[in-house]
Amino acid sequence: MHLLGHPLIVAPGILFALLSALLFGASTPLAKLLLGAIDPWMLAGLLYLGSGVGLGALRLGRRLAGYPAAEAPLRRADLPWLAGVVLAGGAVAPVLLMTGLTRTPASAGALLLNLEGLATMGIAWLVFRENVDGRLLLGAFAILLGAILLSWQEGGGALGFGWGAFAIAGACVAWGIDNNLTGKLSSADPVQIAMVKGLAAGGVNIGLALFQGSALPTWPAFLGAGAVGFFGYGLSLVLFVLALRHLGTARTGAYFSTAPFVGALLAIVIFGEAVTPGLLAAAALMSLGVYLHLTERHEHEHRHGALDHEHRHVHDEHHQHAHSPGDPAGEPHTHPHRHTPMMHKHPHYPDLHHRHPH
Repeated sequence: MHLLGHPLIVAPGILFALLSALLFGASTPLAKLLLGAIDPWMLAGLLYLGSGVGLGALRLGRRLAGYPAAEAPLRRADLPWLAGVVLAGGAVAPVLLMTGLTRTPASAGALLLNLEGLATMGIAWLVFRENVDGRLLLGAFAILLGAILLSWQEGGGALGFGWGAFAIAGACVAWGIDNNLTGKLSSADPVQIAMVKGLAAGGVNIGLALFQGSALPTWPAFLGAGAVGFFGYGLSLVLFVLALRHLGTARTGAYFSTAPFVGALLAIVIFGEAVTPGLLAAAALMSLGVYLHLTERHEHEHRHGALDHEHRHVHDEHHQHAHSPGDPAGEPHTHPHRHTPMMHKHPHYPDLHHRHPH
C-alpha cells in the first residue's frame, strides 16, 4: 500500500470503492425506468435476486473453465457475521425502507437515505474503533452534504418527519450495520459473499412482495431488473467488499456516498433533467470530500501482532511465510498462513493487516 505516499496516485481500494459507487448509483435511475412495470417491493427483490443468480452463474462458469480459486472461501467461523449481513442488510433494512416510503414524502425519503454513509462511518468509529481522523471526517461530511443537497434539490426540500421517517432512518442504520459486518468478512471471497446475500435477500423480498399481493412482472421487465441487479447490486457489492479489504469500513463508506451524484448525472442523460445550481454545488462538495480523502497520508510506527488468517495475497513485506507441501503455487493465491510479530513504519489504511489501536 505504498501508493499512499503520493497524493496523485490512487490506491486500489479507492478505485474499488468509487467503481462500486458508480455501479450502484447508476442502478437508481435504471431501476426507476422499471417502476412502471414492477411493484417497488417486487423490484427490490428482483434486483437482489439478479445479483445472486448472476454472480452464482459467474462463479460456476469460472469453476467449469478451470480457473483456480485464488480467494479464501467462507468458513464456519464466518457464518455468524454472514447471518448478520443477510439479516440486517437483506431483510430488516428493505422492510423498514418500504414501510417508511409508504408514510413519507419521496423528498424526505431521499434525504434520509443519505444517513447510510454517516451510520456506516459512525458504527465503524464508535463501535469497532476504526481509526478516523479530522481530515477523514471533514471529507466524509463534505460528501454527505453534497448528497443531501442533491436529494433536497430533487425533492424540492419538502420534509415530513414521522414514524415513516424513523423507519427509513432505521433502514440506514441497518445498512450501516450490514456494511460493518461485511467488513469482518472482507478477507473471504467477495463473489461468494455477494452471491449468498443476493439470493437470501432476493428470496425474502420477493416472498414478502407476493404476500402483500404483488404480481410477477413480464419476462422483459423481469430480465431487465435482473440485469440491473447483477451490475448495480452484485458487482457493486463485490467491489465494495474488495474496497473494505483495502480501506476499512469508514473510508469505503465515505467514498460510496458519492453514488447519488452518479445517479443524478445519469438521470440528466436518461430523463433529460436540467443541470441545476444545486447539482453543481453538490459536485463541488463531493469533489472536495474525495480530494481530502485522496490526499490523506496516515503514517506512524506500528506493531503487527501474531495473526493467523486466510485471504488472497502475494508475498509482500507483510507476507513472508513458509509454505506447506499442500499450499498452492503461483501468486496471488490463498491459504491459511501465520503472521509473526513485527514493528515498522509506512503509509497505510486500516486494511486487513492494519486494524490496530492508535
